[in-house]
Formats: sequence, structure tokens, C-alpha cells
Amino acid sequence: MTTHQVGYFVGSLSSTSINRRLAQALIKLAPPQLKFSEISFRDLPLYSPDYDADYPPVARAFKDAIAKSDAILFVTPEYNRSIPGALKNAIDWASRPYGHNAFARKPSGVIGASPGSIGTAVGQQSLRAVLGFCNAPQMTSPEAYIQFKPDLIDNQGNVSVEATRDFLRDYMNEYALFVQRVLTVLPREG
Repeated sequence: MTTHQVGYFVGSLSSTSINRRLAQALIKLAPPQLKFSEISFRDLPLYSPDYDADYPPVARAFKDAIAKSDAILFVTPEYNRSIPGALKNAIDWASRPYGHNAFARKPSGVIGASPGSIGTAVGQQSLRAVLGFCNAPQMTSPEAYIQFKPDLIDNQGNVSVEATRDFLRDYMNEYALFVQRVLTVLPREG
């Protein structure tokens, strides 16, 4: 069984992020061949092409973390029918300068939670458009728009509703298969 390193992004910078709880649940429910490490973007300055000639150390470390990952998982809220600005800024850092896109050929999954009844459906579509431009192969099915209700997932990532827990486990099993398929066809460079 091949092990894959998955870098994951939590799209919210909030200390009480429900998407961080969702990420913890996904990690607990994932098959053992996936190993996870969070890729933080909290300390990135706002991206500008002025940095392209000489990235600051925090941005180099950020891109290195993506490069060390076999696959990427985005766990993100929806802000104003799109993705959080800090997440978009992180993607801009990772995909620039032109010709040095860290997401190219990286198998990617997108999932998110929101208190609203449509979960993060519109925000995910916005993220998918950006990832498509970044040449990141995306798992398109199953889709996962999680309506977050109080006590659905505790601070340790335990899911209280059995049907949701089963769905999230199935999602992670499908994600593992997707990562394996993509990396079989598009092996990592280097």
C-alpha cells in the first residue's frame, strides 16, 4: 500500500473555525494510506508581483510545503458566495510567478462546511474555477457541502451524526482512490 502525503488548507483563519473541525474529522476518518499536514497561510503578506524576483522566507516555506505534498485538500468556508480572501491570497502566492505554479498536477479535493443550508456550494465552485486555471486535477465526485449544526463535530473531530460520519468516511475513501489514480497517470516530478 502506497502512502501519500496530503497537505491541507483550512480556508478560515478564525480561531473557532467550523472548517478546522471538519478537517480534523476528515483526518480521523481517512484511510491509513493518507498522511496529513496542515499548510498554514496565516502569515503570508498580501501577494504582489513585486515579490516574484525574491519571495520572502514565509512564502518560500509555504510553497515548499505544497511541493512536499503528493496531494492537496481544501477545507473551506464560503465568504460572500466565493472563497475567503486569505485563501485566494495563498493560492496567488503558490501559483506565481508565472511558470512556478505549485498546484500544477497536484490531485486536489474541495470540501467545506457552513451553517447555511447549501453548505459551501457556491464558494466551492469559485475555488474550483481557480484550481482549474492552476492545472490542479480535482476530484469532482462526490461533492460535499456540509451544513454545520451545533455539536455536529466536536473540537477533537468526532462526528456525532452517524450518517454524516459515514458520508465523510466515504468521501475520504474516494479521495484516496482519486489521489492514487491521478498520481498513477501523472507521477510527481523530481
